[in-house]
Amino acid sequence: MTYESSLTMEERVQSLFQPDTVLPAQYLDTVRRKTHLEPEKRLMLSVLEDAVACFQKYATARDARSKSRLGEAEEWIREEGGDWLFSFDNICESLGLNPKYIRGGLRQWKEKTLTKPPQAKVYQLSENPRGQKKRPVISDGSEPRYPKAAER
Repeated sequence: MTYESSLTMEERVQSLFQPDTVLPAQYLDTVRRKTHLEPEKRLMLSVLEDAVACFQKYATARDARSKSRLGEAEEWIREEGGDWLFSFDNICESLGLNPKYIRGGLRQWKEKTLTKPPQAKVYQLSENPRGQKKRPVISDGSEPRYPKAAER
């Protein structure tokens, strides 16, 4: 005998109007818009990653085009209190990052990179890159090395 069959019709109707017990975390999980906001946060993270990558890539730039890219990224990072959605401060705060801390870290990284002496790569040239001796090709002259255009 099940529980429902032992209840009278009046008890069944009353059980429909009893409140369900729900934990606050369970309620908030259903109300929050996690999945709706995820694409925007991924876009914000991509914008931040691109700016930091440009900043690091062009920090030691010498040509005008690279210097302008560095300038754009640096200007965007330095701007404090921007009120538009994709400002550096808004992106960092929406991602749970401290914008002042990131600015300071990037500034320290740039100072450290610019004070380092540039390192040159040294390439050793050799006749054969594998270090093996080439075998001479011996031909008896019976076959032509290059076919004539008329014979093709």
